[in-house]
Amino acid sequence: MFSYTVSVTTGSQEFAGTNDKVSLTLVGSERCSDRTLLDKSFFDRSRGSVVSVDVSVKEILGDIVLVKLEKEKLLFNDQWYCRCINVTTPSGERLQFPCYRWIANEQEVVLRDGKGRLPQDDDMKEFRRMELESRQRLFRWKEWRTGFPLSIDANTSTELPVDIQFETAKSVDFSLNFLEAIANLGLNGFMKLFQSSWTDVADFRKVFVKIKNTVSEHVMQNWNEDLMFGYQFLNGCNPVMISKCRNLPDNFAVTQEMVESSLDRGLTLQEELKAGNIYIADYAILEGVQANATDPDTQQYLAAPFCLLYKNSQNEILPIAIQLSRQTAAEVFLPSDGQYDWMLAKMWVKCSDFNVHQLVTHLLRTHLTSEVFAIAMYRQLSAVHPVYKLLIPHVRYTIAINTAAREKLISESGVFEKANGTGGIAVVQVIHKAMKTLTYKSMCFPESVKARGVDNKDELPHYYYRDDGMMVWEAVRRCSNSVQEDEEIQAFVQDVCSSGMKNCPQNGEFPDLLKTREQLVEYLTVVIFTASAQHAAVNFGQFDWFAWVPNSPSTMRKPPPTQKGQVDMKYIMESLPDRGRASWHVGAVWALSQFQDGELFLGVYPDKYFTEQPVMEATTTFRKKLAEVTNIIKSRNEKLKLPYWYLSPDRIPNSVAI
Repeated sequence: MFSYTVSVTTGSQEFAGTNDKVSLTLVGSERCSDRTLLDKSFFDRSRGSVVSVDVSVKEILGDIVLVKLEKEKLLFNDQWYCRCINVTTPSGERLQFPCYRWIANEQEVVLRDGKGRLPQDDDMKEFRRMELESRQRLFRWKEWRTGFPLSIDANTSTELPVDIQFETAKSVDFSLNFLEAIANLGLNGFMKLFQSSWTDVADFRKVFVKIKNTVSEHVMQNWNEDLMFGYQFLNGCNPVMISKCRNLPDNFAVTQEMVESSLDRGLTLQEELKAGNIYIADYAILEGVQANATDPDTQQYLAAPFCLLYKNSQNEILPIAIQLSRQTAAEVFLPSDGQYDWMLAKMWVKCSDFNVHQLVTHLLRTHLTSEVFAIAMYRQLSAVHPVYKLLIPHVRYTIAINTAAREKLISESGVFEKANGTGGIAVVQVIHKAMKTLTYKSMCFPESVKARGVDNKDELPHYYYRDDGMMVWEAVRRCSNSVQEDEEIQAFVQDVCSSGMKNCPQNGEFPDLLKTREQLVEYLTVVIFTASAQHAAVNFGQFDWFAWVPNSPSTMRKPPPTQKGQVDMKYIMESLPDRGRASWHVGAVWALSQFQDGELFLGVYPDKYFTEQPVMEATTTFRKKLAEVTNIIKSRNEKLKLPYWYLSPDRIPNSVAI
């Protein structure tokens, strides 16, 4: 008799147990073992428990190529989570079989060992083909809204494949989460006064009764200063709108005479443009968008402003002109105007910025694009493919959070429309417009900052989003450098291009073929960076920068002013979100800014999909590089009055999961 020792590690974040029968079979190159029933008492243990069983055979099985797990349903169906299985052969060889899957229903799961295999080098091609065909039946494309990136074919979270669902402790009911946040922040009293206006800007301080946050308090105290307004274009929660302005738009009616007093170098506006000191934030995407009309008791409004920004001789970014309409004869608001005119003009810019952030910067360009990559990965890459192993931590919960969002957040009558000017039909209108500029190159971080003319540190210092983003991009790029292209990779990028991104003009120029290793490395860097760093940069600062409502109004209840000298504080308060909408807004940005219990940050991979020593060493090197970046950012932040930490690797979750 010969004995194989099999060690099974079980458990998830929630539970490991099952009342059903689970059996195990070893499949060798020469023969198979008999089924071995695993001890039921084993399944009552905590996460990470390891139990060993001996599988006795009369003859050596040959090379162990598969481990088969089978679960038999008894009185009612139960689920069991298997993390991994280790097999020690009679000769002492130790083999690892990663699993990290739920075993549900009367299901059979077949595991291969942890060695990464490219399809052309795999001697089990038929098994691999069947695996992918099975996944393609589970992960089906669907067009949730016409013109959107394609998403998973599931209407509710419970329809998702069990392996990508949230574990039970993580609630994905946005309405309940936001209401809980409102209660925690002490805002329930204001919800009862839903339609009523605040009396004064200082009245918004009541929202801050239970808030202890250095950045949001700094915003509350300094929000109306032009320096704070300009700083947010660099390092706020939507740091992707600022672009260098070489030529003024034809329908922007700003003139030299208007801004002369704001230019401190003694140069004309044209000279400053030529010198590269003029920047612009352009919200053209909101032109013609129908404002939220879901509440018949409250008229809401949108604008599509221009905001001209100036880098002064102190390297500060300051607003010098704002035009709230696209008409060439429109009023241009200036810092020299009356305080209420200038205050309200800046509020309109920030309201536009907030809504573009929510739907374009955040929803479309991190959540929906990451879901496309995730679905294509599951459909086209075998579990033994090195790229599957590389990407799997970076798609964790992404499909689940997006499914919940489609179900409760951005759906008709969803939570999004309770507070935001782009609720209702505007969601679809804005995404349709944004799809026209969603390209592969715009998702390459170095390309995106270069395209906006903001890549030069000497020309535009103190742009920490750019500086930190470049360090993280480079670290991720190096981590992705050990991969090679093959037929499954080509099927993966083809699926992204022709299916997931088919509603972008020219498919967003997403590659449908990768011809070189360098192209593959860049592609994988885009996938990982988008899911981790880019999402962190535009998500986890929401409470910091958006909680003080006058700094980032989620909607406006009066039309944008068309003349100067016509508004007072009463008009401004009637424009800003009422008490109920402000409470929904603050509750939402608080809930969305929270890290999750057991959050896994960039480079932290507790699930061991890779078992080869060289890859594990590369992962260690990646962690060391990330630690270096973290230390650089920490040292810089110690010298800053307002630290920027959103792209510090120790604050970047691996995936889009909130």
